[in-house]
Amino acid sequence: MPHLAIEYSANLDGRADIGALCERLLKTILDTELFEVGAVRVRAFRADHYAIADKLPENAFVDLNFRIGKGRTDEEKKRTGEAIFAAAIDVLGPLFETPHFALSLEIREIDAQLSWKKNAIHPRLRGK
Repeated sequence: MPHLAIEYSANLDGRADIGALCERLLKTILDTELFEVGAVRVRAFRADHYAIADKLPENAFVDLNFRIGKGRTDEEKKRTGEAIFAAAIDVLGPLFETPHFALSLEIREIDAQLSWKKNAIHPRLRGK
């Protein structure tokens, strides 16, 4: 159930490689070895409408929302969050050269009793 949703302001088009960010964050999550390969999802959503801080048109953001199932220690969650955040900073680094960019990350645990899933990818990957 590790799903990372990336929400970003539309004014990052041409200024940030969101596809590369998705790829890097997928690798980072898998490198923790805390999550099964067939369960990991990284996806990005462009926000066409937004208002940021003092409303300067160059203000931009990336918000990372990482939803995971229960079962990891606080230390594992913290280590994972630090790795994801560091990878995002590495990819998005040039955006911090101006005073108009904000990056955030939150990890949320999903209550298994309130989460339904059916995954045909798991059997294929587990069969290797």
